[in-house]
Amino acid sequence: MYRIIYKSRSVAPLDWDMVLSITDASEETNSRCGVTGVLLASRTHYLQVLEGNFEDVNAVFRRIARDDRHTELSIVSFSVVDARLFAGWGMRGIGAFDFNKAIEAELMEKYGQEEGGVHFPLEEWQALAMLNDIKMMQKLPDWKR
Repeated sequence: MYRIIYKSRSVAPLDWDMVLSITDASEETNSRCGVTGVLLASRTHYLQVLEGNFEDVNAVFRRIARDDRHTELSIVSFSVVDARLFAGWGMRGIGAFDFNKAIEAELMEKYGQEEGGVHFPLEEWQALAMLNDIKMMQKLPDWKR
C-alpha cells in the first residue's frame, strides 16, 4: 500500500463547485482502481492524499500532474504505508473557505495563513496532522449537495 501527498496552487480562485466537480469525477475513476483519498482546498491551494497500490496511485498522480487547473505541484511525501487512513473515501472533498469559516479559522490559527487562506504544510507529519484535525471536527460539513 502506498500513499502520496501533494500540494499545488490553483490557477483560478477555488470555490465549492470546483471542488465538487473534481471530487465527483475522481470518486468514480478512483473506485474503479481502488484508490482512496481526500482533497483539501483553500481559496488558492490544494492538498491531496491518494492511497492504493503503487501502479494505481502512480497512474492517478500522473493524470493529476497533467491537469491544467493547477500549477506549482509539490510532492509532500510518497511512502509505503501499512493501512489506509481514508478507506471508504473514493475522493472526499473538503473546502476550507466560504461556508466552512469555522474550519478555516481553526486551521489558520493552528497552521498559519497563506494568501488569505489556510497554509497547507509541506511536511508529511504536518499534512497528516491537519487532515486528522479535520476528521476529528464535530461539525464537518456534508461533502455532497
